[in-house]
Amino acid sequence: MRRTTQLRRLLDRGELMVAPLADCAYTAKIIEAAGFPAVYLSGGGTAGTLFGVPDAGLVTSSETMMAARLMVNAVNVPVIVDADTAYGNAVIATRTARDLIQAGAAAMQIEDQVTPKRCGWVAGKELVPLDEAVGKLRAAADVRKALDPDFVIVARTDARGAVGGGLDEALRRGQAYVQAGADLVFVEGLRSAAELDAVIQGIPGAHLNWSYDLDVDEVQRRGLKVLLFSGAAAAGRRAIWDFVHDLRQRGTQAHRALRDVQRGHPLGSLEANFAFLGFGAIREWEERYLPKEANGSKYEESLGWRPTRFGAAGGASTTP
Repeated sequence: MRRTTQLRRLLDRGELMVAPLADCAYTAKIIEAAGFPAVYLSGGGTAGTLFGVPDAGLVTSSETMMAARLMVNAVNVPVIVDADTAYGNAVIATRTARDLIQAGAAAMQIEDQVTPKRCGWVAGKELVPLDEAVGKLRAAADVRKALDPDFVIVARTDARGAVGGGLDEALRRGQAYVQAGADLVFVEGLRSAAELDAVIQGIPGAHLNWSYDLDVDEVQRRGLKVLLFSGAAAAGRRAIWDFVHDLRQRGTQAHRALRDVQRGHPLGSLEANFAFLGFGAIREWEERYLPKEANGSKYEESLGWRPTRFGAAGGASTTP
């Protein structure tokens, strides 16, 4: 089944769908392994993790396509791709939508900031005129109609916290974006649960947003369709920071301490990571496709961890 169809079916269930943010393919695989039905490829995560730059419009369209393909190929669940401003005007948005569909993304998010944009949690945001934003969504919707009717379009507005914006402007834009063909509306920068309620009630259709510290069941009761959580990448960054600073101070002692604390964890050893990433599938493919003389008894006659036949773990990357 296509990822787009998977996502459509998830959205049509009438239940809240939780989609944690991922900043790389490995994080996406862990999110999938935890049982979440979808993954959100963060634009800020792509900028920070892959390129080490701030989320300020410095990532190009081709780089986002690369990140999307890597993540889509690593998991079996739908991937929602943050496509920033679609990297240009409505004409450019047609190319962005087409490329994401061809990359296997289940959805794209287009926001209404000027180019270059900036992270929604950073001051200095400016908006494009409403008709320009609507044109991008209409263009993406036409590409969807031509290539894959199940492809999901997320319209994000930063009007709540942008120059000259406010909640009323966010509501006005959200309503227009639904009319332009958006399947989900994401009003970034809300200040409270009460504002989230105003958005859900004031803009027709389905909505994507943060929890604003509400419990998941409370968010579902309010009528949100897709809930984002950003903590997965942050947890990884903190762990890396803490470890390398400990390593700088204590050297081998820090490495031993990490090994001890990881003992028994599902990803607590090199061997566990090898299995999780699908080394079992590599051995299976070798035995299935390579001449017997090319395989021989190399696993028995060499040192190292031996992957189990037909014991592939992981996602889409285990299917040739």
